[in-house]
Amino acid sequence: MTDIPTSTDPSLKEEPVPRRFFQRPLVMIWCAALAAAVTFATFAEPYAPWAFKYPRAWRLELYFDGKFIELKNWISKVVDWLISDASFGLFTFTELTRGVSWIMERPYILAKSLLSTGFLEGQGSAAIQILPPLSWIAVIVIIVAMARFARDRKLAALVGACFLYLALFNQWSSAMVTLSSIVIAVPFGVAGGLLIGIAAHRSRIVKMIVSPVLDLMQTVPVFAYLVPILVLFGFGPVSAIIATIIYAMPPMVRITMLALKQVPGEIIDLGNMVGCTRRQMTWRVMVPSAMSSLMIGVNQVIMLSLNMVIIASMIGAGGLGYDVLASLRRLDIGAGIEAGVGIVVLAIALDRLSQAFASREPSEHREERPSALWRRFPYTAVCLAVVLATGILGLFWGWAQAWPAAWSITTGDFWSELVKYININFFDELETFKNALLLNVLIPFKRFLIAIPWPVAMALLGLAGYSLGGWRLGVLCALLCLFVASVGLWSKAMVTVYLCGISVMFACLIGIPVGIAAAERERVWRVVRVVIDTLQTLPSFVYLMPVVMLFRVGDFTAMIAVVAYALAPAVRYTAHGIRQVDPQLLEAGVVSGCTPGQLLRKIKLKLALPEIMLGINQTIMLALSMLVITALVGTRELGQEVYIALTKADIGRGLVAGFCVAFIAIIADRLITAGAQRARARLGLQ
Repeated sequence: MTDIPTSTDPSLKEEPVPRRFFQRPLVMIWCAALAAAVTFATFAEPYAPWAFKYPRAWRLELYFDGKFIELKNWISKVVDWLISDASFGLFTFTELTRGVSWIMERPYILAKSLLSTGFLEGQGSAAIQILPPLSWIAVIVIIVAMARFARDRKLAALVGACFLYLALFNQWSSAMVTLSSIVIAVPFGVAGGLLIGIAAHRSRIVKMIVSPVLDLMQTVPVFAYLVPILVLFGFGPVSAIIATIIYAMPPMVRITMLALKQVPGEIIDLGNMVGCTRRQMTWRVMVPSAMSSLMIGVNQVIMLSLNMVIIASMIGAGGLGYDVLASLRRLDIGAGIEAGVGIVVLAIALDRLSQAFASREPSEHREERPSALWRRFPYTAVCLAVVLATGILGLFWGWAQAWPAAWSITTGDFWSELVKYININFFDELETFKNALLLNVLIPFKRFLIAIPWPVAMALLGLAGYSLGGWRLGVLCALLCLFVASVGLWSKAMVTVYLCGISVMFACLIGIPVGIAAAERERVWRVVRVVIDTLQTLPSFVYLMPVVMLFRVGDFTAMIAVVAYALAPAVRYTAHGIRQVDPQLLEAGVVSGCTPGQLLRKIKLKLALPEIMLGINQTIMLALSMLVITALVGTRELGQEVYIALTKADIGRGLVAGFCVAFIAIIADRLITAGAQRARARLGLQ
């Protein structure tokens, strides 16, 4: 009898046999779940109508004043109680909110007096100007001096040209009103975000409380919390500033937490060795060490504050945002584009300036300092001299104080005539394109999503969460889905998912190939970067004007606006992911004989997949935020619920619809993030 060889030579070992289909439990579970879902959706309606329309008797209710009422009514009742009856001993809740408004109004009036109206005596139409505001020359010189101090002459020329543009295109007065709000909202947002971030860094309990609140603040539509702010703080610029602070603060909190966590341990050990107290360790060691990262947070607060100016104009902000909103209402595309570009130009100037201060290295210590103040602070001295000189000259020559209207130019007529020309000459082609997409893509996809029973969607989302991130993510996705159904907004939520999904699909079909081309060719990237930077700084309302004038109102118009607004992350993340692929892996592919197409498909795209997924995630977030604004052009989804609540000052209705939008965003974010992490682990990129 011949013995079976038992050699342990590795060369004689057999290759592992790949697992077959029936040996993969998760795949079989998914197949069974999909089969059950299709069967249930097809045959269950006569026997389980509750699965297709959530019963009113099952809706989420909370206890208030002796009875259970729906969640949206409960929120409205609680806010009414706060306004009418709640008190804190010496003062009521309403007096507290009005007191906060009065406190914030003082610095705003000062900033607006300096930049826009001048210092007034009296109120209303009877007010008399006793001191003029800073002249346009003085403001430009001050901003140029700040840029020169922060970096170099090139930056000074850029920000000076941006502010000169505002004067040249007759946007100066509105821009100064907007800037007045920004210079008040940004310090409050930075200070509040810094303090909350420090508290969350110090305390795990605070961090556990703050993290979900930040998720909600960054995903709840802005319109949703404009309603309670309007009710609590009244109509006016101060309410707009408060809304801007709430909207712009979360990135500062997150960046503060991250920056303090990344402070090197050696610096902390040194602080402990010299005997720093907890307060000294925070403010004299950790915060100065993390200053460069914290300045990135300041930059984000500035950009989000500028992104808020149009929406804040709905509750009394004024400025460039009000100009864009008024232009949209009367469909004056020329004036709207000029005001929108004015916001972009202001955003570019403030963005570059804040980045320069963030990257500015501290000046070297000097043993001897000049005795004369003007030599110690030359930029400040020049600015004061210009302010005084232009103030005196403005008494005799008006052009030294305010930009003369005769010197202004406009491109408004050009844009209006361009849209008119396209409408006249290409109407049939545009209508054909619009109707083809509506009938063959948008409407079938919408009907498919609306027909999905809510228990089926909840089960599949829970299974997706379990597959990608474990049971906790699965339970979270299922519960958030159940909340949307239990508040009676399931059908509108599905319309939101349909519009968001179809817009993200088109944005990715355009953005990912453009990102690939930009990553492969430096010249293409330089052009694409300018385009996507412009798209990301244009106010969201600006996208609505041309598409409304070309395609009228409806779902197709909303989709085009959302695609244009949400396109940039798909391009940027795709290009970034391909650019950061290890060159050694590409060299190995070339050596093994891969063609350029094979290098792209089998190496670059696979390794860049996690970044591409994160880009899709950001595209979804932007699409959801834009969908609330597209309610202005006739969409019938959760954004419309939020907008109706704003017009009626219905706090409960607005917040519940806003929570539904936020929960859709959180589900998408958690699933895609978990998928990106699994892709990183599979590719060995952790």
